[in-house]
Amino acid sequence: MRFLRNVLATLVGLIVFFGLVFAIFAGIIASAAQKPEVEVKENSVLRIKLNKPIVERDPEDPFSQLPFPGMDNGVLGLLDVRGAIKAAKEDENIQGIYLDASISPGGFASLEEIRNDLIDFKESGKFIVSYSDFLTERAYYVASVADELYIHPDWGGVEFNGFLVETVFIKETLDKLGLKPEIFRVGDFKSAIEPLTRTSMSDSSRAQTVSFLNSLYDTYLDRVSTSTSIAENQLRSLADSMKIQEPQDAVDANMVTGLRYPDEVLDLIREKLGIAEAEEEGEESKKKNDINFISVGKYSQAVNAKDPDYSRNRVAVIVASGNIVDGEGDANSIGGDKFAKEIRKAREDDNVKAIVIRINSGGGSALASDKMWREIQLAKQEKPVIASMSDVAASGGYYMAMGCDTIVAHPNTITGSIGIFGAFFNVEGMLDKIGVDTEVVQTGEFADIFTPSKPMSEAERRIIQTGIEQGYETFTSKAAEGRNMSGEERKKVA
Repeated sequence: MRFLRNVLATLVGLIVFFGLVFAIFAGIIASAAQKPEVEVKENSVLRIKLNKPIVERDPEDPFSQLPFPGMDNGVLGLLDVRGAIKAAKEDENIQGIYLDASISPGGFASLEEIRNDLIDFKESGKFIVSYSDFLTERAYYVASVADELYIHPDWGGVEFNGFLVETVFIKETLDKLGLKPEIFRVGDFKSAIEPLTRTSMSDSSRAQTVSFLNSLYDTYLDRVSTSTSIAENQLRSLADSMKIQEPQDAVDANMVTGLRYPDEVLDLIREKLGIAEAEEEGEESKKKNDINFISVGKYSQAVNAKDPDYSRNRVAVIVASGNIVDGEGDANSIGGDKFAKEIRKAREDDNVKAIVIRINSGGGSALASDKMWREIQLAKQEKPVIASMSDVAASGGYYMAMGCDTIVAHPNTITGSIGIFGAFFNVEGMLDKIGVDTEVVQTGEFADIFTPSKPMSEAERRIIQTGIEQGYETFTSKAAEGRNMSGEERKKVA
């Protein structure tokens, strides 16, 4: 009995302990979710660090407000960054921007939008100072608009050697594993499945890659040339010869303003703010010389806390970012059912006078794409529906856009990819290698059409290929209808 009492006492103690821990943790989260009011002090500087993946919209994350490192969702919301820059332009408390473009892991269309907002910000007469230890080509694309751009004097640098696309082919790996892909496709330029079936690029895949890569690069050089006043042919020559190797090389080429340590850049910002150098030690002296930096997250919180003056005439912006999937999807995907419902809600809302579908997707489920396309068709009978393309709007992403009244893309948006494919794997060879045998009992000739433990018959291949071709006809016909093209025109383009 004594042993049983001890066990029960231990269990009760553990339950109480974990209950207290849960209550404390829940209280911290609840407190963080309340988002305390943020004050934007006079003579402040907006600090923008482009050091995380850029997504269209930063999802609500209660952990982001917790006072523990590494507890946020690790992404930057494009809408938050752009909104902060736009607000800072008009905010008398914000005197300038301190930009750390760093690695800038975002798509070129997203970076273009941030870049354009920074250019617009400069019209206010406020400063933009940029410092990064090292600048990738994407980072330099944004940082090149700064009034003054600095890198580390000894170990800094600017990556400037041109663009590339590397494709990994795994056909030989699949052969060694005994996995045989069964591929069904329509369209010469549907190259997404080539890594499974080839050991090198097809002519069509190489042609399209050369086309979009050169287009992106030409846009890049044009924009950088405009910001730096360095001629495009000179920039191309610098990249082709890889002349930017040492920090001083970037200065000599006028790609950066100079070489400074971070503390020296901060001294420069103090000068711009009119903050005198501290002449005496002590906490009070240091406080007087502190720069009032405010992050994008905190500043967005302060801006959004202001009472909005909502109009009864609104534009609904529906952000569709990620892979297109059936069902509801999640924070990182576009669920066909969920987004169709959102489009329908915007259509039925009398206060919504127009709908913008913001697309950043390489595609996915044809069924989910068609569900959203149908809701767009219904919506545009009642109000304007505009597609805004971000970094990528291809395949299913284009399927969503093609039904809209108007489609807007960036010069560096990758779009198109009007083709369809299906891929299945025959694992018979792999099962033989590992000594697995199977046996099937079926009621009809085609009951085992999708069974992976056997090769497909010609009749089965014809059935699947027919379905793929019908899907292609549906896709391209709706594209032609949406863009007011003839059948021949759309086949030529597709």
